Amino acid sequence: MTPFIRLHPADDVLIARTQLVGGTSVEGVTARGLIPAGHKIATRAIAAGEPVRRYNQVIGFASRPIAAGEHVHTHNLAMADFERDYAFGADVKPPPAPREATFMGIRRADGRVATRNYIGILSSVNCSATAARAIADHFSRQTNPKALEPYPNVDGVVALTHGTGCGMASEGLGMQILQRTLAGYATHANFAAVIVVGLGCEANQINAWLANSSLREGETLQVFNIQDTGGTRRTVEKGVALVKDMLPAANKVQREPCSASHITIGLQCGGSDGYSGISANPALGAAVDLLVAHGGTAILSETPEIYGAEHLLTRRAARREVGEKLIERIRWWEHYTRVNDGEMNNNPSPGNKAGGLTTILEKSLGAVAKGGTTNLQAVYEYAEHVDARGFVYMDTPGYDPVSATGQVAGGANMICFTTGRGSAYGCAPSPSLKLATNTALWQRQEEDMDINCGEIIDGKASIAEMGERIFRLVLATASGERSKSEQHGYGQNEFVPWQVGAVM
Repeated sequence: MTPFIRLHPADDVLIARTQLVGGTSVEGVTARGLIPAGHKIATRAIAAGEPVRRYNQVIGFASRPIAAGEHVHTHNLAMADFERDYAFGADVKPPPAPREATFMGIRRADGRVATRNYIGILSSVNCSATAARAIADHFSRQTNPKALEPYPNVDGVVALTHGTGCGMASEGLGMQILQRTLAGYATHANFAAVIVVGLGCEANQINAWLANSSLREGETLQVFNIQDTGGTRRTVEKGVALVKDMLPAANKVQREPCSASHITIGLQCGGSDGYSGISANPALGAAVDLLVAHGGTAILSETPEIYGAEHLLTRRAARREVGEKLIERIRWWEHYTRVNDGEMNNNPSPGNKAGGLTTILEKSLGAVAKGGTTNLQAVYEYAEHVDARGFVYMDTPGYDPVSATGQVAGGANMICFTTGRGSAYGCAPSPSLKLATNTALWQRQEEDMDINCGEIIDGKASIAEMGERIFRLVLATASGERSKSEQHGYGQNEFVPWQVGAVM
């Protein structure tokens, strides 16, 4: 096994498998000084201003002359604008041959299929968050272990609260996004029933939310306000009583064989490193291709983290208007960052850079690999209901909790999350699988990781083999097997709707 990884014959850099000392030589390249694991080494002399390629794509431009064998990173590689050929639909291909796999799902009365069975407590505004949490805490297995004993088919009662809902315009994009997100959770298949708790005087009025979302109260959706109920204590008592009334019906579910076409995965990567685009991300992409062949759906997101690689997605757009909608979202982000005194190259984060990533172009090229190779069927705005099958895109920020919140609101009943630095994340009500990009991370943080894609770097597994393992783990988890993040109790604090617009 060589000390370097070459991804494409035309690349200007190799990737170090492990930390290398100066003098290490392979393929006619000799390292000049220390090269950290996962970092880049130049294969040739590169002049200042010249583009540098990885994955046979531009990842940046030399900010000064780079010698062959030199470490390539932030000290000599910089971001710059360059033209991308969007070639809408140029790489569209016939759909994959249909396949049929099943998992043990929970079939709702309306035909939707769930992977989990929770009761949810949502807050309309931050002011009602404490009361919502107190209702859920009454049924916590940690503080009140006997509360759910008679209801073994209920996965739990979870409070999903947030920091907004007031101090904002009652109309406009910010309110639309918040109400769309709450509606997506209130109607999510993984919730048997939902209670929404408000304060009473907030901008996000519950009655307006119900009307704007075409929702009505009923046995599985109950709403009320603290001010109308008569204070916090009475609010908590009312919420606890309502949950107790909901539990018997929620417990009546039974898992049964269901088609894998009912699985919708939200694709995430966080705490990425130089191995992400080599191991976990393409392995997850291979699993996505399998899911799509079985009729399922995968949602790629994090628009600031596909920036510079969007042309690889537009080439796969099933229809020109799909690709054009993606570019429209890219242009929106360019404007959004500009008016907020930011820039699209605010990524990679410090942790990403320590792991070997240098520019957002490099990170994005690795990130799009999570989406596999099938056609791009649709593009959605944040928290919109995903009604297409196959590989789709949802416009979200790159911040993982915000992004995954939008995906779940859109209908994702699973999350697959790749990480090279060791992200600790979970998601309720949809289980989240964590995919480690390298074996060192797996050994260091195995209690948080569900699968070790570092075996690809180690030469012990191929991308296709790892993709098959991920797909089988998705089926097992969708069938009720608990993920590592579920075992640790992650999920309630990671509900973070995207807050857009002025806080007034």
